Amino acid sequence: MIEIKQVNTTRDLKTFLRVPHSIPREGNNWVPALDFDEMNTLHWDRNPAFEHCQARYFLAYRGKEVVGRVAAIYNRLHAETWSQNYLRFGWIEFLDDPTISAALMGAVEDWAQELGCDAVHGPLGFTDLDREGLLVEGFDELATLATRHDPPYYMRHLEELGYEKDVDWLEHLVTLPDQLDDKVLRVAEIARKRYQLHVLDARNKKELLPYAPELFEVINEAYSHLYGVVHLTEKQRDVYVKQYFGFVIPDLVPVVLDEDGRMVAFTIAMPSLSRAIQKAHGRLFPLGFLHLLGALRKFDRVDVYLGAVLPHLQGRGVNAIMIEAFVNACKKYGVKTVHVNPQLETNQKVWSQWRYFDTRQHKRRRVYIKHLLP
Repeated sequence: MIEIKQVNTTRDLKTFLRVPHSIPREGNNWVPALDFDEMNTLHWDRNPAFEHCQARYFLAYRGKEVVGRVAAIYNRLHAETWSQNYLRFGWIEFLDDPTISAALMGAVEDWAQELGCDAVHGPLGFTDLDREGLLVEGFDELATLATRHDPPYYMRHLEELGYEKDVDWLEHLVTLPDQLDDKVLRVAEIARKRYQLHVLDARNKKELLPYAPELFEVINEAYSHLYGVVHLTEKQRDVYVKQYFGFVIPDLVPVVLDEDGRMVAFTIAMPSLSRAIQKAHGRLFPLGFLHLLGALRKFDRVDVYLGAVLPHLQGRGVNAIMIEAFVNACKKYGVKTVHVNPQLETNQKVWSQWRYFDTRQHKRRRVYIKHLLP
């Protein structure tokens, strides 16, 4: 018999964080989330998203054994922005037993009914920068710090519970050439001159940090039309900067400025930390941080996390400027392989910037939805 218990204490939350480590997985492609990231995101006293979100976390027990977990999130700003009274689910993990997944999603749906929600969808987080989308293709491919890596049976369980595809994201591996295509270089040069743009020359993190607020302004403006995106508040921006800025290498974060020094576009990429986090088992201490430091010093693969261009300059060659700067930076570090994190399958503007490269779509992840009966 499966018993569902709600997380009410920090001690319970620590148990919740470690559930993924008990799920059997084939191969060596799953990358755990960092515990301190998860605690900062999920703890009700640490994440500023709780100013406009409610959340409940559920643990599934078989006797004394924890056999699954799920988070349920009601994001008031999502309801206001999209006119969708939906409940999100995320952080879902469970053993291959349909009674477990049914009990977990039953708890989520019960709360959705209490709130008067019309549907449940996920996996999603508090924001678009949390891990989202269930892996449905590419199970033999390495995950990244930013993405889930789910056993194949997860999608089967959800579909048997009545969940259907709402939207997919695609991921690609890109092999960088020795020389950029002349077309990219020409487009970049034309865009620089026509719109009086230039790439920020940030020699260290201190010179890059002042541009962090503008970066999130570009995200809010450029991403506002994308699936489920809700604008980040100032407090949320501050948290993300503190959490991830330590991993940034300025060369891998090309920022494009206009003639007045205002940001119009950016790309955020970092050395792949996947193997280092695996070795650390998701924990920085006592020795996990040493694996991450090693990965930041010596790397041959880069993960692209985010990129955006202000709407009025999209399709005008600005992407070519960023690509040129990014490829030159990768060449400096001897990087040939780039993993492009999830992008909506309908976002052709993003995929078109890689058309001059050798690319392979290697993963697909999905947000499921179930409409609830009144």
